[in-house]
Amino acid sequence: MLSNYHTHSHYCDGQGELRDYVEYALGHNFCALGFSGHAPVPFANTFAIKDEEYEAYCREVRQLQQEYAGRIELKLGLEIDYIPGVLDDFSDLIRRGGLDYFIGSVHLLPHPSEAEHLRQHKSEAAERLWFIDGSRQETYDEGLHKLFGGDIRAGVRAFFHQNNAMIEQLPRWAAICGDGRTPAIVGHVDKIVMHNKNRYFHYDEPWFRDLLYETLQLIKETGCICEINTRGIYKGRHSDFYPAKESIRHMNTLGIPVLVGSDAHAPDNLDRFEGAYEFLKEIGYREVVETI
Repeated sequence: MLSNYHTHSHYCDGQGELRDYVEYALGHNFCALGFSGHAPVPFANTFAIKDEEYEAYCREVRQLQQEYAGRIELKLGLEIDYIPGVLDDFSDLIRRGGLDYFIGSVHLLPHPSEAEHLRQHKSEAAERLWFIDGSRQETYDEGLHKLFGGDIRAGVRAFFHQNNAMIEQLPRWAAICGDGRTPAIVGHVDKIVMHNKNRYFHYDEPWFRDLLYETLQLIKETGCICEINTRGIYKGRHSDFYPAKESIRHMNTLGIPVLVGSDAHAPDNLDRFEGAYEFLKEIGYREVVETI
């Protein structure tokens, strides 16, 4: 039986109705499915659930839970972007939606010196953030040069420090969800490498590994779940999982629980696990979470 807790529908930057995802999951032997639309953010964008549609999204998931009860377990969640000065407290979104779970992720970085300015001027955030994701490598390059003067080490350091600041607070926010016992999930923890493509740095450089391993150690200490995200592989944007296989081996030595997610943006992405379960079994991974 399969499960997937990282999905994006027409409410944000995905394709397809929520019901389309449920029907695909049922047709492919899923036991559980979680909806994790991109959380509303307080600035103009094309990727997140609109704030005025947030209640409708939550209401529809709850309606589907009732309709499909006994056939598949459905969960109401969000993927919430941690952005210093802009969205650095998840508690309001969790309470407003009555969420069952959430994924904490970093896609957008301010320069560390900008956080306080953005706290007072959130509407300016779209022009003052480095977007490390998306389909255009040029966006990654432009943001790096605009916000960090092309200093990749400063940019990567900011990425991991932003992750760390989020991870330290995740257990507190997770305690608000559902029955208060669902662990927080950290999304694609090394996503900063996607558009790098070995142009600015290599994954095995000691300075990069030190930053990543510090974050993994913090995940261990806070009791969070680390996502194994497969989207980069099936979209042809990355040659490995997020995080990469060598990091997953290290996570196994630390005893960090993992959850495999396809980061689906269309119903037929739901079962694109790209050999992740086989790899985890091959290396003898100690704790793979299948339902939350």
